Amino acid sequence: MKPFINAQKDAELGFQIAPMIDVVFVIMLFFMVMAGSVKTERELNSQLPGNAETSGATEFVDEQVITITEAGEVSLNDEPLSPAGDLAMQRLKDTLTRLKVAGDQAKSPTLVTVVSEPNAKYSRTIDVLDALAVAGINQVTFTVNEEE
Repeated sequence: MKPFINAQKDAELGFQIAPMIDVVFVIMLFFMVMAGSVKTERELNSQLPGNAETSGATEFVDEQVITITEAGEVSLNDEPLSPAGDLAMQRLKDTLTRLKVAGDQAKSPTLVTVVSEPNAKYSRTIDVLDALAVAGINQVTFTVNEEE
């Protein structure tokens, strides 16, 4: 009788197909089970930031600057509109009202920046705020004119 080890060496096993078929069936079963749990993708309506395309020319908002000096003089865009003693500021109120109406017709906001010198009286700033309130302008920014 030959030893067992020699018997295995002499026998030629060849290609075994049964284990390969088992592996293929296990992989196929895995993909069939996982196909049911896959979520379908949906399109999300989102816009990423970037360059916006417009049909016409874009107009930039024009900012109006009201300057209050130490003496109490008030000017709009470097044009004097109210001397120091004028408490009513009717000319400033009329000009601001026209600017507000023009901005509303153009559908653009009316932006106003109040620039005051450091030693200007606060009562004069309040008078300017009253004029802005009469005109209906509520987008107002404040700054102080720095001395050089």
